[in-house]
Amino acid sequence: MRTLDLTPLYRSAIGFDRVANLLNAVHSNEQNQPAFPPYDIELTGEDSYRITMAVAGFEQSELNIQLEQNRLTVNGEKSAVNSKRQFLHQGIAARNFERRFQLADHVRVTGAKLANGLLHIELLREIPEAMKPRAIEISAGDVPPATHDTLSPQVADKCVA
Repeated sequence: MRTLDLTPLYRSAIGFDRVANLLNAVHSNEQNQPAFPPYDIELTGEDSYRITMAVAGFEQSELNIQLEQNRLTVNGEKSAVNSKRQFLHQGIAARNFERRFQLADHVRVTGAKLANGLLHIELLREIPEAMKPRAIEISAGDVPPATHDTLSPQVADKCVA
């Protein structure tokens, strides 16, 4: 098993500890998650995504989707079957599952639907207006003098001289 050593990142980058923790969590989560059920993650637009999970045999009432902070959790819990069915071969998985996805900031779930044994979860990234790029207007003419309390002492001394 390989581990990620992010020590160089901690030494040279400030404020990225959340990213490093996320990388560690994703790496350990990949090691612990079972392969069932299979899923796809699809880019459906510039800021939209779709997770498609193969949940054949599950009814809508047996599936649960929960979003807590930036973690999306999909649970499938088969209801107990009391029938005395006798299988010669049972290849369709009827086991419970839990699948977790770590979502980036500003990604929200817009909907989910179950069709033909596939669970589709729609996601949308909405960047707040304050974080979107914006153009800064450049004005012509004299720039008003800056005050000393907003400048560093070295820059303020050069402005006065």
